[in-house]
Amino acid sequence: MERILVIMASGALGTLFFFWFSHSLKKKASVRQFVESHLWLMHPNAICYWRTGFAFLGFFLYFYSPYQSLAIFIFTFAAILDGIDGVVARGCNLVSRWGEWLDPMCDKLTYLPPLVGFAYTTDSVTGTTILSPNLIWCLVAIELVGQFFARRMLTWLKVSGAANNFGKIKAIICFALVILCALLDATPGMLNIGNGVLGACIVLSAASMIFKFIPNRLYADILSMLNFMCGVTSLILTYHHCYAWAICVIIMGQLFDLFDGRMALKHGGTKYGPWLDDIADFVSFGLAPAYIVVVRGGTFAPFFAVIYVVGVAYRLVRFVTRDKGRTDLPAGIFNGFPSPAGALIVLGVSLITGPVLLWFFTGVSTALMVSNIRFAHLGRVILKQIPKPIFFLISASIIVILAYILKTKNVHMFGYLILVFVGIYLAAGRIWAQKTNAQGSPG
Repeated sequence: MERILVIMASGALGTLFFFWFSHSLKKKASVRQFVESHLWLMHPNAICYWRTGFAFLGFFLYFYSPYQSLAIFIFTFAAILDGIDGVVARGCNLVSRWGEWLDPMCDKLTYLPPLVGFAYTTDSVTGTTILSPNLIWCLVAIELVGQFFARRMLTWLKVSGAANNFGKIKAIICFALVILCALLDATPGMLNIGNGVLGACIVLSAASMIFKFIPNRLYADILSMLNFMCGVTSLILTYHHCYAWAICVIIMGQLFDLFDGRMALKHGGTKYGPWLDDIADFVSFGLAPAYIVVVRGGTFAPFFAVIYVVGVAYRLVRFVTRDKGRTDLPAGIFNGFPSPAGALIVLGVSLITGPVLLWFFTGVSTALMVSNIRFAHLGRVILKQIPKPIFFLISASIIVILAYILKTKNVHMFGYLILVFVGIYLAAGRIWAQKTNAQGSPG
């Protein structure tokens, strides 16, 4: 209990400090002047050095002294400083090539040493290490290759080595994993999801490195292809009755779909991109959920599955042929419920109830998709209102929650969690759509 209180207090104080500093730097000229007049202390690169020093101090206090609570507080503060240096760099126009290399390097020096330490710390109840040494050294190898070899090649190619979204989310998860391991260390026998979270860190670290070498204009097409592969994989998993895994893969496809549109707007794409995106959406959010309905829905399931697939197809065709060119539809507003959200309704219900309710909610999902009720785009409208640190924190939290659900194999909890997220989007999507219309958009 003491360890939990220490972690909660450290996280709360660190978060409050981050938001106070971010707000003050933007709104108060005195704070900005203080930063600019004390660059030896407040320069982003100097903050990197400070937080690395704090991290090593926390490491030695935790593993080689009895002051573990103090170590957790120091490490949490070091993790918060990772966000502060970015705020100062952007707010005071102090971004530099050296900083692009130094920031991720200091991230690694902050979270890798304690993770290695926990890989050789044994749970007194289970007799196993808190983290897998093999997985830890795999992560260390990928991180070092990315830092010292990949970035050197990027420099030769005159390409920016700044962290991308994969790297930022990975860093947050690694920081969270250190805190989780500290909690596991203080509570022997507690359910350990550390290796599942660590596996996600490895995947994200590899993706962060690989995507730096890919031309920006191909980002959207690659993400659409990954979405398509998720849909096909889900069909295969459903055939083998691995329903929870099949749904997890569809959710992964939705994350890829969320980012492919943003990448296309930001970096452009190829002429085949829109077609690839539509095909991937139809497979992942049409065929794959419909197959789950067929397998789990009983006697009349094929009838409702066909209705659902036709609804998704109609929704996609209407968007391409009509809605995309409408001038009375505000930017970032969908005409009808988005097919990824419609798929989540079907998938969530399929895990927690029987055939009759599954038929009913499949029909509800289809009706919402083909309706003319307007919803705001999650990525282009709603997420833009969320500060980036909060967005990355939410993304990391979702991955940790999924790791917990997969570890416990609690499919009912998984289903309810999916429906909660759909409910939140349904409310937020309608509110932002109405707000957009109220601000003077036609229609």
